[in-house]
Amino acid sequence: MRAPAARTPRPESPSGEPLVGERYEVEVGPVAHGGGHCVARHEGRVLFVRHALPGEKVVALVTEGTTTSRFLRADAVEVLEPAKERIEAPCPFAGPGKCGGCDWQHVTPGGQRKLKAAVLTEQLAKLAGLTPAEAGWDGSVEPVGGKLPAGQVPAWRTRVQYAVDAETGKVGLRKHRSHDVQLVDRCLIAAEGVTELGIEARDWPGVASVEVIAASGSSDRQVVLTPRDGAQLPLVELDKPVSIARVDDQGDVHKVHGRSFVRERAAGRTWRVSNGGFWQIHPEAPDTLVDAVLDGLDPQWGENALDLYCGVGLFAGALADRVGEDGAVLGIESAKQAVVDARHNLAALDNVRIECDRVETLLPRTGITATDLIVLDPPRSGAGRETVAHLVGLEARRIAYVACDPAALARDLKFFREGGYRPVSLRAFDLFPMTHHFECVAILEPAGE
Repeated sequence: MRAPAARTPRPESPSGEPLVGERYEVEVGPVAHGGGHCVARHEGRVLFVRHALPGEKVVALVTEGTTTSRFLRADAVEVLEPAKERIEAPCPFAGPGKCGGCDWQHVTPGGQRKLKAAVLTEQLAKLAGLTPAEAGWDGSVEPVGGKLPAGQVPAWRTRVQYAVDAETGKVGLRKHRSHDVQLVDRCLIAAEGVTELGIEARDWPGVASVEVIAASGSSDRQVVLTPRDGAQLPLVELDKPVSIARVDDQGDVHKVHGRSFVRERAAGRTWRVSNGGFWQIHPEAPDTLVDAVLDGLDPQWGENALDLYCGVGLFAGALADRVGEDGAVLGIESAKQAVVDARHNLAALDNVRIECDRVETLLPRTGITATDLIVLDPPRSGAGRETVAHLVGLEARRIAYVACDPAALARDLKFFREGGYRPVSLRAFDLFPMTHHFECVAILEPAGE
């Protein structure tokens, strides 16, 4: 039986004598939730060690913590006894003290999914009191996309935010838990549409960050620039046609030239996503998640549905097609531009209405007392007890919960159980290879059924 994963505690204010730079030989224990760490101990003190694997013996270099810290953070800088899942990291910028974007470059693809499954198993047990069987989960994290040759990294990330080194004007990626920039000449997990723009090959004077968006459903490319204080944007000439936008001091995005949006393709539709708005960054993620939601809910003609935290309308559109003209779908989203996009994307569907407000604020004011189906795709923090309690009161026959954080999912599943709903199926998808992130879709029904 695999040892359960552990949760990384929140950092505390430093006091005592610093231990940064100390080296300890440790036996590595289970994987921890968040940050790509594993748990180890030295003289009774917990270390959260990156670049390690469960069962290994490593030399851990302390990167954060003092003599009075409850725990230390560390990097495995020497592997004395490797795990069988360990491989040489394909990316030259992965490893201790380097780029913080990937957590598991040193692990086989199957090994990465086992680590993610261990985290989900532990979070379900700890926070929801559920075994995998009780959650309707087969214990696997499903791969997405075709199998690649050994040593090849999947180039899945269609959105990459580069940091710009102030001294050189070159782009890179942030180091783990740091503002320092690791300069890169290529990001291996970046999609081809990102790489082909040649962002890494040019200088970016006066720019703090460069976000690149490569739509997977069209040839649309967008670059969003955040200027440094008081600096003018440079003239941008890239290797491919691209739209340019800038971020102002308030964080709002403005078009410089080209389109203010990109066009994505999923669930049989073209979707407008404006100003760098949210869209799943794995090209196969939207269809994968829509299929999982529809398979779990099995919408019927004439049913009513809610799509909460609906973004640009992906799930609302898929539900509307299934419930038909005799049914109705209400989407709720708090981001104003996403609501504008959702209304544009679904304008041809008379059975869909999109409202702009926070779910917890608007839902009680709608006057809706019952519905047939609910989809919720909340932010990383989850829906929370109050919202879950309101949803339970609507007595939906099925609820689909899309989650990007296993801890938030497990906490909310506990609240649903307290309200009389139980998970009947749970699927986990490896939509973020090389990182510790993954996505889940849970289907819930009233416990009495």
